[in-house]
Amino acid sequence: MLAVQVRTPGPVETHAVEEVPDLTVDHGQVLVDVKAAAVNYPDLLVLTGRYQTIPPLPFTPGKDAAGVVRAVGTGVKRVKPGDRVLLHLEYGAFATQALAREDQCLPLPAAMEYVDAVALGLAAQTAWFALRERGAFEPGDRVLVTGASGAVGQAAVQIASALGAKVLAAASNLERARAVLGETPCSLIDLSGADLRNSLRDQVHAATGGRGVDVAIETLGGDAFDATLRAMAWCGRVVSVGFASGRVPEIKAGHLLVKNISVLGLQWTDYRDRQPHRVERAHEVLMDLWQRGALRSHIFKTLPLGRFAEAFRLIDGRQASGRLVLTME
Repeated sequence: MLAVQVRTPGPVETHAVEEVPDLTVDHGQVLVDVKAAAVNYPDLLVLTGRYQTIPPLPFTPGKDAAGVVRAVGTGVKRVKPGDRVLLHLEYGAFATQALAREDQCLPLPAAMEYVDAVALGLAAQTAWFALRERGAFEPGDRVLVTGASGAVGQAAVQIASALGAKVLAAASNLERARAVLGETPCSLIDLSGADLRNSLRDQVHAATGGRGVDVAIETLGGDAFDATLRAMAWCGRVVSVGFASGRVPEIKAGHLLVKNISVLGLQWTDYRDRQPHRVERAHEVLMDLWQRGALRSHIFKTLPLGRFAEAFRLIDGRQASGRLVLTME
């Protein structure tokens, strides 16, 4: 089999696709012939050594894969050889074969392409849990999504809109946001202004009649997070998903007290590992939204596995207007 191998975390160019021994299935495991794998920002952090946890060396990065079950180990009852599945992994997706636990394998609709499955994958799950599990979203809530042109942001805007929210999609490049969000109903919020602390609140108040937003899915951290706190409605909930800006914010509790604001964190992989039944339920809802045409991922480019470094350079340089997917053909 072929796999991206990280022998020492470091710059993307220091890693390569290598031929390694085929994987073998053990008790409770599922062996999958991978057809496509998504390139996510956390993968970049992992292989460069900047993530909070690094797998034992050497390792194959990649958290989202889709393909066909080749074999199952003893004790596996829910999937069988020939099934089309989406895999949610901690690492191991950037290879022609992958091993997963049975509860990490989720069924795909017959009409869904592997590329589309992984393009949604982790991003859509993260958006769902941020909105419903952590943000306690209710139909009719006003929802702000920062980093709306990113993978999680795209999914969050679409899911919130499909569930009946008034959505405010915030991005620093509105042209890119329009391209990836398409016709999804939302109001665009410009994050490129010099005085973000005031401009974000002013734009949110203009779009909500001065009321602010009930839920914020915050993916950027830094100045965007600080400004988001000032744009919340009474009893608003801010869900911190990531810090793509590079700065981890610090919270002044006075903001929380004055308007009864809640700030919550989301580490989606904990749900995958601790409560996989919730991930399965979310997957069912997400696949239903996809089948109804309410959830789509804007794919910027598909590349063969051997060009994985190119995909990461595009992500690192913020040059991808949509999702990047590796194919194993």
